Amino acid sequence: MNDGGPSILALREQLSNLCSLFTLSMVMSDGRGEPQIVELAASSVASLTSCRPVASLLMRDPEGLRSPDGIPLDRPELSARLTDLDGADGPVTETGSAWARAYALRAVGGDAGHLVVAADAEPSQDQLLLLQMLAQQTGRALTTTALHHRERETASELRTLNAKLAEVNDRLAASVVDLERRRKVHETLSAVAASGAGEEGITKALHQLTGLKVAAEDRFGNLRAWGGPNRPQPYVRQPARHRAQILADARRSPRPIRDRDRVIAVAQPRDEVLGVLALVDPGHQAGEHELFALEHGAVMLTMELSHLRSLAEAELRLRRDLVDDLLTGTDDESALFRAQALGHDLSTPHQVVVIRWSGAPSEDALVRAVEHATTRVLDTNVLLARRPGGLVLVAPRPERNDRRRWGELHRVLTKSLRSAAGAIGVGGVCDGPSGLPRSYAEAERALRVRLGSSSPRGVTAYDDLGVFRLLTLGQDDIEVKRFVREWLGPLLDYDSTSKSDLVTTLWQYLECGGNYDDTARALLIHRSTLRYRLRRIRELSGHDLGAVDTRFNLHVATRAWQILRGST
Repeated sequence: MNDGGPSILALREQLSNLCSLFTLSMVMSDGRGEPQIVELAASSVASLTSCRPVASLLMRDPEGLRSPDGIPLDRPELSARLTDLDGADGPVTETGSAWARAYALRAVGGDAGHLVVAADAEPSQDQLLLLQMLAQQTGRALTTTALHHRERETASELRTLNAKLAEVNDRLAASVVDLERRRKVHETLSAVAASGAGEEGITKALHQLTGLKVAAEDRFGNLRAWGGPNRPQPYVRQPARHRAQILADARRSPRPIRDRDRVIAVAQPRDEVLGVLALVDPGHQAGEHELFALEHGAVMLTMELSHLRSLAEAELRLRRDLVDDLLTGTDDESALFRAQALGHDLSTPHQVVVIRWSGAPSEDALVRAVEHATTRVLDTNVLLARRPGGLVLVAPRPERNDRRRWGELHRVLTKSLRSAAGAIGVGGVCDGPSGLPRSYAEAERALRVRLGSSSPRGVTAYDDLGVFRLLTLGQDDIEVKRFVREWLGPLLDYDSTSKSDLVTTLWQYLECGGNYDDTARALLIHRSTLRYRLRRIRELSGHDLGAVDTRFNLHVATRAWQILRGST
């Protein structure tokens, strides 16, 4: 019994140490951090063995070597020794103790660090075994802690990735919806363009896509097409100054802009605005989808208006070329074919009309007024060209050759242009296109006679000129000048030297049919002055103004003088 007593005590002590070590292992694995685990292991060295902790080193600790209480140590020799051990157990001589050893704290994936213990004498084998087991348990606890930390990091990363993935999925779903809506806009408007539905088709399609009313306007603010219910009647245009400012802002903006209760986009192929496409949006409901549809609709409207302009310019050019050829001379067959291509029938009798209107605001205004007036008066379209001498029309002969239509044309133009300061010369009727140059020359001659008469405003037809057809104003007017000189020479010379108006007085007197009162009023002179001038005319010319033949020749001469003077 006495021999076995110390052995039993030793066994009990070993068992107690093992239980303490087991309990310590459980405590280390309860979720503590790595520094706390190492501090717990260091504090247990003295309770399990006769050794004392000296220092600890964790590989992931930026502070490096620490005391048993966790305070950083500045012992470079000891740090260098632990580095040399490279994750293995080994003796340490840098502590100043009789015995010291570094125990490696091994973890999964590599070396976790070292625990340095020291003693005044080398411990027993049982204590060395306990120290070895303590280092192993500490390494396992460090491994468990590292795994838990990694799991938490992984879980956090997964949560972050899941949140990002959900956000990406949401954006992807939104993008798919947006792309689908854009595809529908593109297909719908492309189908409208392919169908040739024009501006009406574009506005109706845009109304279906957005649910908003849509207006297509020209550059001046006039309504060209409407999409949606309640088409405004009449359509109210914006003030010119406000519209000019809005168009300037819209041209500078890359996206549609808001103008009060409308969102507008301009149709401009280059620098010129051809039209405006507007969403009527008083409730400010238009979002990104509606703006995209409006932008795409504006592109389609630009293409449509550019196409219409190209067609109009091509037709205008072809009409101008055709009229030029008709006036200078061309064969009937080609002229008929070209006119048919432009929708005009030259197979019926036509005549040339020349219009000069000094009271027109501009040449463009005169062109628009003439186009409107000819359609109204003649019930048909005409071929029109601009010439230095005025506007030239190639028009079909009025039904039943009613010449009063030309007077009606002058009255309509007077009302449209708000000015009566215009003259119209009408050439003779020709049965084929090859006769139009002659009709053109006759219309110019009739216009000159009208402008040279006492009433330069109105209509003169060549067929009504009578004897004045002989008063040509081209290369063959030498005889006319001789005739004028023969009958009016003394009067012309007297007017030239005396700065008087005897020839004008004679012309007005004959134009008024020899009526003294009408002549005096036209010349703005007194009757007595008129009598004096007529007496001087008789004296200088030697002609008897009462003779019928003399009056006729003098009337022709004064009219020719007026025409010649007008041509210069």
